Amino acid sequence: MTEFDAVFLSYDEPMADRLHSRLQRTLGGTVKRLHGVHGMRRAYRLCAEVVDREQFFLADGDFAIDTGFAPAAVEPLGESVSMRVWRAVNPVNGLTYGYGGLKLIRRSALREMGEAVDVLAALPGRVEFAEQAAGVSRFNQSPFHAWKAGFRECGMLARGSEYGMAGEDARHRVAAWINSRDGEFAAYAAAGAREGVAFARAAARDPKVFAHLNDPSWLRSRFAAAHGDQAVAG
Repeated sequence: MTEFDAVFLSYDEPMADRLHSRLQRTLGGTVKRLHGVHGMRRAYRLCAEVVDREQFFLADGDFAIDTGFAPAAVEPLGESVSMRVWRAVNPVNGLTYGYGGLKLIRRSALREMGEAVDVLAALPGRVEFAEQAAGVSRFNQSPFHAWKAGFRECGMLARGSEYGMAGEDARHRVAAWINSRDGEFAAYAAAGAREGVAFARAAARDPKVFAHLNDPSWLRSRFAAAHGDQAVAG
């Protein structure tokens, strides 16, 4: 049992039900769930309204927690820290970093969130990055979901990480995404990465266009136009 609340935030991930159950078993308590909320910023803000405690675990709908993760050993956030991010293993390119990882986050920080395309980069206060990997980001559940992950992440990295990541680190990660070849639908993740970089270059000076990265309907249309309707559902 943990002293923190927990929320599982899903949208349309095929494995979401199973991953939610896995998270509940590992954390040892009820994990509240928000599902199908349109608008990423709105969804994250709603997470703050369904919990009863100031600090809570937040997991995306494609996060497969390591069953050996020990929530009882987790220390609360320090006074100036708004969020801690545990690393996640990337199943298609071997990277292990904060993308898709488990978060411990403040309810008050979500309520005060500013504007950024990488939504949680707009939290007030400091962000901590834990060295430990807490699970696997299972975004590669269909061709579309694998492509979307590569497209969004590499679009944001190519434009410039809103977490202040060094340019060399960002380029290394983009290259790894583009060369994705492991696991299911790796070729779609690689295609998404390439197309995301091109999109970032074309939209770099137009914030309204770049904000399409957070629009699920736009992303589905973009994917279908490039890769065909038959690949959307997997």
